[in-house]
This record gives sequence, structure tokens and C-alpha cells, in this order.
Amino acid sequence: MQTQSRHNYKEVTLLVVDDDDIDAIALERALRKLRLLNTLHRARDGLEALTLLRSGVISPPYIILLDLNMPRMNGLEFLEALRADPILTHAVVFVLTTSKSDEDLVAAYRKHVAGYVFKQHMDRDFLEVIGLIEHYWRIVELPVNKEMS
Repeated sequence: MQTQSRHNYKEVTLLVVDDDDIDAIALERALRKLRLLNTLHRARDGLEALTLLRSGVISPPYIILLDLNMPRMNGLEFLEALRADPILTHAVVFVLTTSKSDEDLVAAYRKHVAGYVFKQHMDRDFLEVIGLIEHYWRIVELPVNKEMS
């Protein structure tokens, strides 16, 4: 079965949208611990993330790991802009946040996030989250079309 999982491997770029350096480093560390060599980009807020996505710096398929509490353009504002953009609207987004607000959780799912995860116990949870996301992109077909490239 190991041969089959390697055969099914898809190169997926990860975009971390988070202004917290410690959380970004923890994510990178979790990727290394799991020996995942996917390309990783980081934006410190929603505006920077939109610029990276719209400029073509990040090509599909990609998965976005999004914090909600950021300066300039927060995560919910970013989701609003992302879903309004006909080229970016199909992006797969996982929210990683400290916000336990029911309003944030409902608002994120209304914008079709793939999952909403609380940031707690960084090392343990980040390893689990990255493991979950790795399994996700190996199983799920992600959108890659001419409009998105």
C-alpha cells in the first residue's frame, strides 16, 4: 500500500495566512516533523495573501491555512474577498485560530471553509492538523483548471 500512496501523491502548495511568527514557525516545524516537503508560502494578513494568489506566485492546487485575527484584512474579510473572486472562489481553506467565538465559527463555515480548528497546545495540535491536511490532499481532488493558473 505504501507504493499506492506514493503513486497517488499530489504536489500541493500550502499558503499560511497568519501574522503570528510563533504559529507560523510551529506550522513549519510540524511539516518538517512529518517529512512533508510541500512548498510553503506565508502572508501576514489577508491583503498580502490576495496579492500572492492574484499575482500567480502561488499556483494551484493549493490549500490555505487561515488565521482570523490579523491586522489590515482579517480572516473573515479575506474569506469574503476570496469567495467573491471568480478565479479564487474554489480555494480550499482551513481556519486555524484562537477564536472560540460562535459568530466567527458560523461566519467561516458560511464562507465554505473545509474545517475550523482551534490553536491550542501548538506542537501536538499542529502535528495532528498537518497530518489531517496531508491525508486530505492525498485523497481529495483539488481544483486545477486554466482559469486558476
